[in-house]
Amino acid sequence: MCSIMGYCGSGITFDIFQLAFAKTLSRGPDDTRIIDTGKGLLGFHRLSIMGLTPSGMQPFELDDSYAVCNGELYGFEKQKEDLLKKGYTFKSGSDCEILLPMYREYGTDMFKFLDAEFACIIYDGQTEEYIAARDPIGIRPLYYGFDDNGIIIFASEPKNLIGLTDKIMPFPPGHYYKDGKFICYCDIAAVREICRDDRESVCKKIHEKLVAGVEKRLIADAKIGFLLSGGLDSSLVCAIAAKKIKTPIKTFAIGMSEDAIDLKYAKQVADYIGSDHKEIYMTPEDVISTLDEVVYLLGTYDITTIRASMGMYLVCKAIHEQTDIRVLLTGEISDELFGYKYTDFAPNAEEFQKESQKRVRELHMYDVLRADRCISVNSLEARVPFGDLDFVEYVMSIDPEIKMNKYGKGKYLLRHAFEDGDYLPKEILWREKAAFSDAVGHSMVDYLKEYAQTQYTDKQFEMLSEKYTHARPFTKESLLYREIFEKYYPGQSEMIVDFWMPNKSWKGCDVNDPSARVLSNYGDSGK
Repeated sequence: MCSIMGYCGSGITFDIFQLAFAKTLSRGPDDTRIIDTGKGLLGFHRLSIMGLTPSGMQPFELDDSYAVCNGELYGFEKQKEDLLKKGYTFKSGSDCEILLPMYREYGTDMFKFLDAEFACIIYDGQTEEYIAARDPIGIRPLYYGFDDNGIIIFASEPKNLIGLTDKIMPFPPGHYYKDGKFICYCDIAAVREICRDDRESVCKKIHEKLVAGVEKRLIADAKIGFLLSGGLDSSLVCAIAAKKIKTPIKTFAIGMSEDAIDLKYAKQVADYIGSDHKEIYMTPEDVISTLDEVVYLLGTYDITTIRASMGMYLVCKAIHEQTDIRVLLTGEISDELFGYKYTDFAPNAEEFQKESQKRVRELHMYDVLRADRCISVNSLEARVPFGDLDFVEYVMSIDPEIKMNKYGKGKYLLRHAFEDGDYLPKEILWREKAAFSDAVGHSMVDYLKEYAQTQYTDKQFEMLSEKYTHARPFTKESLLYREIFEKYYPGQSEMIVDFWMPNKSWKGCDVNDPSARVLSNYGDSGK
């Protein structure tokens, strides 16, 4: 991960900009540079992943234009080769150095040519204007706000913008900003044409595209590790990687010492694929003592996101402190594509598809946000194979009639796609899903709920909840998180659209807790 920031005009001092930008130094601790474009300031904190030499330091410059980018541009070598033929020269091995030449050649059309997870800010020295863009899923973060002079400010995290603007909002994924407007260049959740292939053909393509998505994310000049929860998604990512890398991959799992459901399954997967595996344990004291810190680093009040971040933050902290790994592959985004426990209640295929599209479009505020913050605050980079653009586009196009759970097992297509090839033990491949926040230990969520109960009387809960008009807290736990959020991000709740909850309009989903544990179909999940 890296951190970028841009003040797109005149009116801010270097010292104020530097102070705000320093809040995300952990995203890029290797080097820092802030430049004056003549029409504003651009900042870059570097985490060296590709092109580790000093020549890969940003902002990149071409004539009087500049660019900063937090991203990974897959397959950039071919685009670089084409640009070399056009007479451009390059001074580093960094993938992001191609951005300014591409912008010079293709303008804003360039963004739809990128196979990437990225957020970038470009200053065009010829027109003296700023352009910013974000990848179609929003895997790399970007936020914006306007100061009192109407100048737009972009930054990797909302904490950079506190005090500089009255309203902080997420930069919409799949958009670029130019001439004062946000323009959509890719709606990854939209389906141009439904894929009517038979089930076996679909599963074959799922297999091929996910393998390709993992393979391209194994390329880095820094060391790579893997988060392994023992659930289907992270286990598949690890199993695919283990087949591609000749030496044992390094896997990491975390859980509560007394009832971590997934630790035993993660160990089973690790033994099966022959990984170099490390277990991290957390205590009730760890959970409560880091809650304030986790809400601050996340910049959210969402219950699901916070619960699931406790374990992820602590395992990434251990990886940062105890290893020299700089890149982590994770299993996020599978649920939004193939379904959750609650999407078993979808009344029909059309509703299933609509829900999937909604979740994919909102990912940048929930699971993707969690992965980015928990990993980047520990000076690591997240890579998400299930978020591969080709993979997502294909899975979204599959006929929802065959994606729905009509098989007595959720994510049937994904499981069946990897049934052959000796990827995972059958009991892992076909195991019921447990929610991540539950799987690190049912007791962890219970500790958080019990702690929240001690913080407010019923009367205090009613009174304090009333003051929030947007995303009003509905349990003492949600109020606790909101109060911590407001301490750090006062009045900025609209950065998150609402609480991540099952679709309450569906029969069986009108619940007041986001955990799948409260659903009637949870069954053997988490055992």
